[in-house]
Amino acid sequence: MSLAETKRELPVVIQGGMGVGISNWELARAVAIAGRDFDTPVLGVVSGTGVEVLLVRRLQDGDPGGHMRRALAAFPAPEITNYILNKYFGDISKPPSARYRNAPKLADLLSNNPLRVREMNGLSIAANFVEVWLAKEGHDRPIGINHLEKIQLLHLPRLLGAMLAGVDFVLEGAGIPDQVPGVLDRFANLEPAKYKVDVAGSRDKLEMNLDPTSFGFDRQLRRPTFLAIIASNVLAKVLADPRKVSGQVDGFVVEGPTAGGHNAPPRGKLNLTELGEPIYGIKDLVDLDEIAKLKLPFWLAGSYGSPEQLAVARAFGATGIQVGTIFALCKESGMRDDLKRRVHQLVEEGNLKIQTSLLASPTGFPIKVALIGETLSEQKVYDGRIRRCTIDHLVRPYQTPAGKIGVRCPAEPANAFVQKGGNLRDTEGSMCICNGLAATAGYPQLDKLGLEPPVVTLGDDIGCILGIPRRPDGSYSAEAALRYLLGK
Repeated sequence: MSLAETKRELPVVIQGGMGVGISNWELARAVAIAGRDFDTPVLGVVSGTGVEVLLVRRLQDGDPGGHMRRALAAFPAPEITNYILNKYFGDISKPPSARYRNAPKLADLLSNNPLRVREMNGLSIAANFVEVWLAKEGHDRPIGINHLEKIQLLHLPRLLGAMLAGVDFVLEGAGIPDQVPGVLDRFANLEPAKYKVDVAGSRDKLEMNLDPTSFGFDRQLRRPTFLAIIASNVLAKVLADPRKVSGQVDGFVVEGPTAGGHNAPPRGKLNLTELGEPIYGIKDLVDLDEIAKLKLPFWLAGSYGSPEQLAVARAFGATGIQVGTIFALCKESGMRDDLKRRVHQLVEEGNLKIQTSLLASPTGFPIKVALIGETLSEQKVYDGRIRRCTIDHLVRPYQTPAGKIGVRCPAEPANAFVQKGGNLRDTEGSMCICNGLAATAGYPQLDKLGLEPPVVTLGDDIGCILGIPRRPDGSYSAEAALRYLLGK
């Protein structure tokens, strides 16, 4: 189904889908409602990364406000709902000094045990449904979901869960999302879908399969609009070619290297600054005239967080902009309040530095890390953390010498990574982004090895927040951020 056939308004502003729980349902909903009040097409976006972990930890915290249970009550698979509630929710919430019970791991999807596979798939379907359903509750404005292509093992259940909740847009980057459109097409018709997963050490791909009807889902779903997040003309041309993609790509978010979170690596010979940051050059610039020739709508991202830059984007022929950092630091975002206050203070003092690290993310992609004391960006905090892999959403499948498929992550204990055939050098500087981002959202694991420290990722254009009117306590709302961007 084409974008025109969906009759969906194209947003002028897309709120970025950030981190684990930063772009949560509350933020996406607040942005959508503010857009309605301004009578301007905007898109609130939830992050689909780690929502499985967020759901089970929110339930163990007692489900403040009853939001998780309210959304689960609307989920069209009562047996999954009952299983999740029986396992993770009790009448007494978890004491702050107790550890969270962990969610199933992605490795369970590779198990020969069909019950473990079904449990992981069911939790992921439900968690994505919950986040989107809550973001859409009480209004009629569109909501999108953002996924990382690198987390390939969970693509099928995540997309199905979001579609069950009526998600309007799917955005995906950090990889080549050429399989996603076809999955959306098949799930819209309640047909089985497959996703081919990269396996290190093997020329063959691992095929994941999911049949919506196996969970009892029996109604056709609306196919969401698909926007691919890209950083090169070559990838845009590939994704716009129906002969090379499984279905229709409806538009692009063109993301520059100053955007927050994960960035595309530089093209050509790798050159570094004195601090070890990658240097981007002319080869990394996207030719927007060539993008416009593809005749698909596009949005610009990376240092476009101001009304002036919105005007620049429109002058380039863009439909609008995607903005992350401004919304990551607003009141409704899922970032811990104490971290937001520290960021605001550092920005106002002119002392916040953003580092593009080649080593921090286990994905292998460069990632922007805010240098803040008492977070993983501080060397003594990084060195003091005892490595463990308790969430494992960024693990990568690999083929063992025996021909079996396992998973490994350069942020796990170094000896375990090496025993699995990994290179010891890859572990140096690698952060446990999974646990770090969960801690940043206020859900840190506390176990016998200690309390997980947070990590904050933001874009280079951090000073953009200074143009937004503040409340007396220094905070600002999503509505104020959007009003600033739109010049309302």
